[in-house]
Amino acid sequence: MPLLLFSLLLLALPQGTLAADQQPPAKPILTPIFKDPSTSLYTIPIKDGAAPLVLDLAGPLLWSTCAPAHRTIPCNSSVCRVAGRNPPAGCACTSGGQPNTNTNSTGRRCTCTACPYNLATGQCGRGDVTAVPLSANATDGRNPLFPVPFSAFGSCAPDALLASLPSGAAGVAGLSRLPLSLPSQVASVLKVAKRFALCLPTRGARSGAAIFGGGPFQLLAAPPVDVAEGFFEDPYPFHFLKNPRNGAYYVRVTGIEVNNERVPLPPGIFDLHARSGTGGVMLSTMTSYTTLRSEIYRPLRRAFDAATSGIPRAAPVEPFEMCYQVSALSSTRLGFGVANIVLLLDGGGSWLLAGNASLVQVNDRTVCFAFLEMGSATVVPGSPAVIFGGFQMEDHLLLFDLEKEAFGFRGPLPGIRTHCGNFDFSMGSS
Repeated sequence: MPLLLFSLLLLALPQGTLAADQQPPAKPILTPIFKDPSTSLYTIPIKDGAAPLVLDLAGPLLWSTCAPAHRTIPCNSSVCRVAGRNPPAGCACTSGGQPNTNTNSTGRRCTCTACPYNLATGQCGRGDVTAVPLSANATDGRNPLFPVPFSAFGSCAPDALLASLPSGAAGVAGLSRLPLSLPSQVASVLKVAKRFALCLPTRGARSGAAIFGGGPFQLLAAPPVDVAEGFFEDPYPFHFLKNPRNGAYYVRVTGIEVNNERVPLPPGIFDLHARSGTGGVMLSTMTSYTTLRSEIYRPLRRAFDAATSGIPRAAPVEPFEMCYQVSALSSTRLGFGVANIVLLLDGGGSWLLAGNASLVQVNDRTVCFAFLEMGSATVVPGSPAVIFGGFQMEDHLLLFDLEKEAFGFRGPLPGIRTHCGNFDFSMGSS
């Protein structure tokens, strides 16, 4: 499938993309990541000459609005069969073929369609599968080096599907483990490793960074530090879990501690059920704050409430339930000085959520417990037990190896005196 996909993509490349006789040596590609202050979603300026795309870590494909006349893909192609896999849950749209009405499709009677999905609104649409022109910079993991234009298959989408996305965004870049995700296609087209790394910026930071294709990931510090060093060598720290119903990344969590004490939770509460796809801890950049089922959220909130009982409270600010007075809190390199939350991971690992991940400042006088309770309407067959949100992943380096099904992270980065806004985007020399 990778060779076939690569061949088809070459045929679909518009003029001005890499030709065989001028293709530079294969290098990973780099793009900045920006956090939208209004929606708390993350965007990358990767669509060639057009508006940015929103990052969806669990998204199956790339989608955006299209010009009325655009190239299409025949519905009997292998690419179309891949595009029809893993349709969004609850979406009435079906992928596949439909009669051709496009004037730029060279007389094909049937064109391939897919079902783009906006996780922020729960809405889906239907659009032609087409070749989308993209552009990023090659990188050595330290600086951008030179522009790399290329194309990837994506779905057209109606303008209405952009609702609730950042103003000016053209669509969504899906980063899942599926064949038509951005990382999978970058690996096939540019002949780089099927790996990618994300460093999500905090609100107000200059930008974060994403690298597709492996390699170093250097951040400015004293001295500069390669925060990816050693990760892509065996043994891998963790392997992500796979849900048969989607292409999202799930992490095997075994428990939670607050202030070094285990939170009492029902046995197996974090398990991902292999057949139904229900449960598990799913990573999501389209969910701002980690959202947990009631039977996890309420014991966690009680434990944190008890561990911070000496800190004066503030009136709750929606959507949060428990808030504190900023003036009563001390500051550390890792945010506000409060009890740590630790996710216990399979194999003895752990994920530290210090004050910069457990509390969010909502105004000049108030910070709030940055976790939300999952509504009863959200708990349906196939839904996760925990959606681990973007805020809790900020200022961590997240690393994914799709070939080895491996996942890892480094951070919180302020603990080593750097952060995701410290990638050097000044142009280097190749």
